[in-house]
Order: sequence, then C-alpha cells, then structure tokens
Amino acid sequence: MSSAQSPLRITIWNEFVHERSREDVRAIYPDGLHMVIAEGLRQQMGEAVTIQTCTLEQPEHGLSEQVLADTDVLLWWGHAAHDQVADEVVTRVQQRVLDGMGLLVLHSGHGSKIFQRLMGTSCMLRWREAGERELLWIVEPSHPIFDGFEVDHIEVPQAEMYGEFFDIPTPDELLMISSFSGGEVFRSACTFRRGKGKIFYFRPGHETYPIYYQSEIRRILAGGVRWAAPSGSPYTRDARHCPTMTDDQ
Repeated sequence: MSSAQSPLRITIWNEFVHERSREDVRAIYPDGLHMVIAEGLRQQMGEAVTIQTCTLEQPEHGLSEQVLADTDVLLWWGHAAHDQVADEVVTRVQQRVLDGMGLLVLHSGHGSKIFQRLMGTSCMLRWREAGERELLWIVEPSHPIFDGFEVDHIEVPQAEMYGEFFDIPTPDELLMISSFSGGEVFRSACTFRRGKGKIFYFRPGHETYPIYYQSEIRRILAGGVRWAAPSGSPYTRDARHCPTMTDDQ
C-alpha cells in the first residue's frame, strides 16, 4: 500500500461478557477478546489499517450510523448475549453489508442475529467443549485469504468441537474443513456475498482457549480482512500479502 492511500478502517465488535464474568476467560483475555484480535491485526497489517473496538454495553452497542459509515470491515464476536443485540442495530449493520462493508463472523458469532439475518437460516450446529485438537485443512489453497501460506493445514491444540450439520446456505466458497478427535468434521472457513458486501465466517476462537494468540490464526484473520475489503477500494487493488508461512512458523 502506498503512503498516499488511506488505511483500511476496521471495527472489531465483541459482546465482552465472558471476560468480565468468568475468571477462566479473564485469565486468557484480561482486556477482552477484541483487544487481542486487534493486537493480532496490527501485528500482521501494521500501518495499513486503523482499528477501533466496540462492545455490547455501549450506547447503540457502539455501532452508530457514524461508526459504521467509518468502517470498511467489521469483525463480530458474540456468544452469551446474542438476544441482547437490538434489532435496529442489526438492520443497520445488514444495510452496510449490502452497501459494501465487509463482515467477518467469528466462532460462536454463527448464532448472532446479524449472521442469521444475512444467511436466512438458523446457522445452528453440533458442539462439544472438550479441549481437543482441531485440524483445519485448507481446501482452496489458491484463495487470496491464503496468500503466502505454504502449509496444507493448521493445528489448534485445544478447541471446542463444532460438527455438522451446520445449518447455513451452501457457501460461495468453502475454504477450510476441520476434523476433531471424535470423528466430526465441520465447514470452518466459508465465504458469502450479500449485495455488494463480502462475508467470511471463520470458526476457531473459543473464549477459554488462547486461539487468537496463535500466529496462523492471526494470519488468516488478516487475510480475511484483506479479502473482505470493499470491492474497488485502493486497498484491494494494492493489498500487501501475508508473509510466507512454513511448517516451522
């Protein structure tokens, strides 16, 4: 990205409930999952982005018309308080996606009002919280989200199991499939397009495991942000690629 280009504007939304109510979550994410996700994006993307964060308890959940107007890509993490998100805010976010804002829906955000609204389905799945190993297999290695990757899978040492059936529409692109020790599989990285906007659902990221500190996960989130940037923006025409990743990284 040349110095003349404006940085990509990212907003990270986190309900910020577990970190304040559960000591086991606070021990891993003391300042909130949103702060660790922001740290990872800054590490991967540097001056190419500006980042703001917002949470459920703020007025309008931090997602005012002005905040959304100043957002190129929105990341959404929710779990315990989906029903507390005001419908008018969901409608506001939906319209911005239709108008071209990118959206990354993370982990249990599959149950959020905004993801269900955009998908038109329940978005429900099977799950088991057992701290087991997850292998995420890349099934579309030529996709821009994986630019610079030289591995065919990523291992997450401890994860919550999500299993099929995952009640979503057929993805525009299926990028990764997870496998778990119980034999379950899951469509863990999927893309969709709604109106002018691009949506990336990415499964890893349970609140009781330090998954958002993992370098490979951070690289994929950065790749997802680059991909979801509004079409035709200077950033998408001159995106910086992820550094090459090898099995040793």
